Amino acid sequence: MTVPRSLVALSHRNFRLLWLGLLASFSGSFMQNAAVLWHVSLLVPQSDRGLALGLVGLSKIAPVVVFSIVAGVLADARDRRRLMVVTQVAAVVVTLGLVLLTFRGLTAVWPLYVLSALSSAVGAFDLPARQALVPTLVPRDHLPNAISLNSIMVQAASVIGPAGAGLVIAAWGVGWAYLVNALSLGFVVAALLLMRDVPAGPPAEGPAEPGVSWAAAVEGLRFVFRQPVVRSTMLLDFVVTFFASATALLPIFAQDVLQVGPRGYGWLFAAPAVGAFLTSAMLVPLTERIERRGLTLLWAVAGHGVATVVFGLSRSFWLTFACLAMTGATDMVSTVIRNIIRQLETPDRLRGRMTSISMVFFQGGPQLGELEAGIVAHWAGAPFSVVSGGLGCLVATVWVWMATPVVREYRRHSGGAHATAVGR
Repeated sequence: MTVPRSLVALSHRNFRLLWLGLLASFSGSFMQNAAVLWHVSLLVPQSDRGLALGLVGLSKIAPVVVFSIVAGVLADARDRRRLMVVTQVAAVVVTLGLVLLTFRGLTAVWPLYVLSALSSAVGAFDLPARQALVPTLVPRDHLPNAISLNSIMVQAASVIGPAGAGLVIAAWGVGWAYLVNALSLGFVVAALLLMRDVPAGPPAEGPAEPGVSWAAAVEGLRFVFRQPVVRSTMLLDFVVTFFASATALLPIFAQDVLQVGPRGYGWLFAAPAVGAFLTSAMLVPLTERIERRGLTLLWAVAGHGVATVVFGLSRSFWLTFACLAMTGATDMVSTVIRNIIRQLETPDRLRGRMTSISMVFFQGGPQLGELEAGIVAHWAGAPFSVVSGGLGCLVATVWVWMATPVVREYRRHSGGAHATAVGR
């Protein structure tokens, strides 16, 4: 059977298994993310919600900063599939802790911060292994398609999860949302165990592999900071998401500004994913044909800032939904392009370490941004926090445009030009 070009990566059995397993798992994870924020908002006084919600982001980013480098080294030195099995089992254990505490009548907010931190620590080891594993499951010329399909899968889960969270919370309570996530994680474990003939590690290329060592960590850092286009896209990740991260404030908008309850909250939380999903469906056949990738990236980020500003000013549910959908659409364009640039510019034996370093930027930006948004919301209100963040995003985009021409001028045929220039 002939597979359409837009789905060619799914013709590879191991990638198809992982893709389907992650679709189920990510749906549960996004359901849990939305449920945790709603849960926090229920456990603190209304006057403290902004700060309390912002602290969720702080609890998530601290483990990423602490564990990211060693996680990347492990992903490049150990069997990536086995490492993912371990991380998925650990994620089940953490989630079951949430289930148990919630069904026993949790009244304090601090256990949610602790378990969010533990979940983030597990994710810090899972993400480098997962992103480094994907390029070994498909040929190099199918990698852009695999990245696009992974993006559409994540966005589909981002719609299913939060929307489902709103329905589950309204019908049965927060604890059931956590339980659904625990069950969903089993799909990834099953997919990983069903794979066949997966490379145990990266192929030998370049200098001898240093294994799990400080030298391996330094090699990864040296590569990232000596490759201008990789370094610059990571910096863009951080500064933009830091200013335009307002997800943590959605419970405040749902409860106090728009007054739409848990079902409305679930759809607002899912709105960015709706926009991203529709955009990714269009990107799958177009990704490989985008010529001026750097310029497209910068315009997408600017659009993200504009949509965030309008979201902060809106007092209409549907306008807010549309603006959040636009933030997801623009973020999808920039995410796909950033991932393609980084994967094509990085040798396979360094992909785990590159991903772990980029994880500090692309997770640190939104998580610290949520803390910043919470602090500003506590001081000046949620709408002001969102509007000022959107304006900050626009300023940061202009700065990157002017200061880093290597990003602005990056084109389709630039990919892979520096992937072998490692360790020089």
